[in-house]
Amino acid sequence: MDFITLDFETATPERNSPCEVGLTFVQNGQITGTQAWLIKPKSYPYFNSFNIAVHGIQPKEVAHAPEFDQLWQELKPLLQNQLVIAHNASFDMSVLRATLTSYQLPFPELNYACSVQFSKQVWQGLPQYDLKSLCNRHQIKFHHHRAASDSLACAELTLRALEQTQCSQLADFPEKLKINFGRLYDGGYTASSARKAPKKKQPFPY
Repeated sequence: MDFITLDFETATPERNSPCEVGLTFVQNGQITGTQAWLIKPKSYPYFNSFNIAVHGIQPKEVAHAPEFDQLWQELKPLLQNQLVIAHNASFDMSVLRATLTSYQLPFPELNYACSVQFSKQVWQGLPQYDLKSLCNRHQIKFHHHRAASDSLACAELTLRALEQTQCSQLADFPEKLKINFGRLYDGGYTASSARKAPKKKQPFPY
């Protein structure tokens, strides 16, 4: 099974302020590589102090980095027509959408899934489903809140979920991981979602 895991870090609370993006590539169920890029956000040189405290990226580190519209020429061919997985995909995909919109760039064509959503289905009853808690549970070591490390941790977590559910192809995701894919396309998007259990039929009151 092939997929790409994605993680963004942002300079401010605004979703169109990515300062780092990380991708991890999985082919035939094996991690083949991880890559990260620093990004000069539109807000440069302003970074919110809270965001810096989270990821540790300083404005000086992105001073000579490309803006997203330049970097997108490299990223788009990697993501186009792929399955993209992110932990809390509602955040990462909203960063992608907001940033593309701010640069008046069309959305790529891709499907995506949220590893938070399927983790709740695979490992039911856990107190927390954030990336750090799940990685601690599965003894996955990583440097939290840096894009390369987070995307790699997401890939490793996803592979464990696939192994546990014996999910071996994309067509298995809805049934075995109990999720519906989200989708990005030129002109819009559809959000990913957890599949609801079918309602039990009530006995007819004779």
